[in-house]
Amino acid sequence: MARFRTPRTPGAAFVFALALAAPLGAQARDTLDLPLGTALSLAQRGEEVGLAAGRVDAASAPVGSARAATLPSVRVASTFSHVYENARAQAVGQIFNQPNTYGANATLSVPLFQGGRATQGVRQASRLRQAAESDLQQTQVDVSLLTLRAYLTAQLGDRLVAIQDTNLVLAEARVRQAEQFEAAGRGSRYDVLRARVERSNLEPLRIQARGDRDLALLELRRITNLPDDQPLRLTTVLDEGSIRAVADAASGAALVDSAALDALPGVRAARLRAQASDASVRIAASARLPTVSVNLVNGYQAFPQNWSVPIRGGSLDTVDCPAGSAPDRVCTQQNGGWFRDRSLALAVSWPLFDGFRARNDVRQARAQARVADLQAQQVWENARTAAASARLQLQAARAVFEAGRLNAAEAEEAFRLASLRYARGLGTQLDVSDAQLALLTARTNQARAAFDLYLASAELARTLGRPLPSPPATAP
Repeated sequence: MARFRTPRTPGAAFVFALALAAPLGAQARDTLDLPLGTALSLAQRGEEVGLAAGRVDAASAPVGSARAATLPSVRVASTFSHVYENARAQAVGQIFNQPNTYGANATLSVPLFQGGRATQGVRQASRLRQAAESDLQQTQVDVSLLTLRAYLTAQLGDRLVAIQDTNLVLAEARVRQAEQFEAAGRGSRYDVLRARVERSNLEPLRIQARGDRDLALLELRRITNLPDDQPLRLTTVLDEGSIRAVADAASGAALVDSAALDALPGVRAARLRAQASDASVRIAASARLPTVSVNLVNGYQAFPQNWSVPIRGGSLDTVDCPAGSAPDRVCTQQNGGWFRDRSLALAVSWPLFDGFRARNDVRQARAQARVADLQAQQVWENARTAAASARLQLQAARAVFEAGRLNAAEAEEAFRLASLRYARGLGTQLDVSDAQLALLTARTNQARAAFDLYLASAELARTLGRPLPSPPATAP
């Protein structure tokens, strides 16, 4: 009886639960709690990482093929041939007339010298495989950052939707207040119409915020390979404490140096490909050198007179000599069995002239190696510039974040005072509208500043080759 194994990791259990729930697709889907850690785990199982892992597997096969060229090889072969007419037997004598020949042998080939072609081939294949592994690491980091950006963008969309909803509630309250003032004779029809127009103008902003939020969630579902109709609830929430802690840790990171840049997966992959190109130059140059190998053949051959398959060992039987032979002559005849066949050969091959093919191959390989070296240097310089740029962006995002906190607090106080003055007849509706617009702008900027600060910290961590920050999961 088949037994199901329960997945042990949280990400696998999550996917397992989705698979079990698949047949219930006709029913309404429940809202799924999605922590950031689970989203990152699901994204690592996506097509981007799978494609990079497939390239690693594809680059691993040539390593084995290159190593095989340096090792001895053993081949076993068997043959059968039938000669209908033998010219040597006709010209020399019937002793050479062996119509049927069976052969079975094992050949041991040992390469002694190949001009460095095999060694450099192994080096080239190994460097390309290591470069593919570095590309896989870089892809994993990029996918994690992409998932983090999509997750936080969706959270920012939720925050902006909440801000717009609150703003619309405040506008509704002001409409009711203006209507009450008109009924009490303390306000005019103009004030009521102005309040209604301002409320209506806020509705498109809320619709746009919800649309942006839905698009962000759609992108998050694509990255995590979740169904498009799966309702999500993002349970990992950024608070000011976690944002400051991440920003402090990123700001306190040491300045990037050459060793740190060389350790980055992208830079390391470019350097490894440049080394593989250098090996290809040596491989092309080895075509000018001789190759030396030893071949040892050990087997058996049989020459039966009929079509029967020999099943016994070979021997020579004494037979009567032809009439007129010398009295001391001994005549023999083979019995059609298997006779031992051994040989040892030393093969030396040296291409003295190949139409300048090797020279042109070396020239092409050197040009490609120069291009690979320049590309590796360019990747290194881009990584250094990206690290410096990420540090500057973090400093700017932190300054904006700190300023936005103070501005939001002051905007809330200003709106509260403007609303209070208007309720007591000391202020105008225009003052309240201006204060509410300023509050909306301040809250929006504060939410975006927190989003930008966290992503700037994550981007700096990526450029320095450090793990991406992950906030603790809290209830939204």
